[in-house]
Amino acid sequence: MTSPGPTISPPLWIDNVLKLVAFDCDGVLFDSQQANIAFYNAILAHFDQPPLAPEAVDYIHSHTVWESLNHIFNGYPDLSAVFHFARSFDYSPFISMMVEEPFLREFFQFLRPGCYVALATNRTTTTRAVLTYHGLADNFDLVVSAQDVSYPKPHPESFVRILEHFCLSPQEAIYIGDSRVDEQFAANAGVPFVAYRNPGLTANYHLDSFAAGPDLIRDLVRDQAFEPRRKS
Repeated sequence: MTSPGPTISPPLWIDNVLKLVAFDCDGVLFDSQQANIAFYNAILAHFDQPPLAPEAVDYIHSHTVWESLNHIFNGYPDLSAVFHFARSFDYSPFISMMVEEPFLREFFQFLRPGCYVALATNRTTTTRAVLTYHGLADNFDLVVSAQDVSYPKPHPESFVRILEHFCLSPQEAIYIGDSRVDEQFAANAGVPFVAYRNPGLTANYHLDSFAAGPDLIRDLVRDQAFEPRRKS
């Protein structure tokens, strides 16, 4: 359970450009690193393979399960067996290991009711189970997972679908992500990018905590042109 956040006043959205805030899942809504490591290590162990290497941990964080399995089982003689096992392997025991980011719910409350909220993630079949288990599903007007599109992030299809659903332009939205894949995804979609807890990313804006989210949104509403604040 998160600690109570600061008292915040809702924004006034009338005649403002910003109409939608979209989030990534892993690394943004949750610290899910340990859950994902345990999940993939369990699959590796089933096939008598060594645990994840450090570079693989970074890869699985931002790619789809199928991309990740291809990566970590590179060179394995029977990938079809790996994929078949993974399709039937239950992720549910690992969902409780995902830790919700502090002040996330307070930030959602701040965004309501004047702003649409969406999720664009490279998770697939586990997405809705994760949101339901953690009681976050009702916070999103639209959820688009890699299962819902032909091309996962960083291809812009997920965000194009979101914008079309709400009849918005890219300039009326922001995307909050934490990885290079998210950075490229936002760039491909033409959407201003907010880097969450990753100062190494090139982003229009940086956010270190959702406790500072309301102030960021107030700044964005005043900054109608979304002038980039990119690092040199």
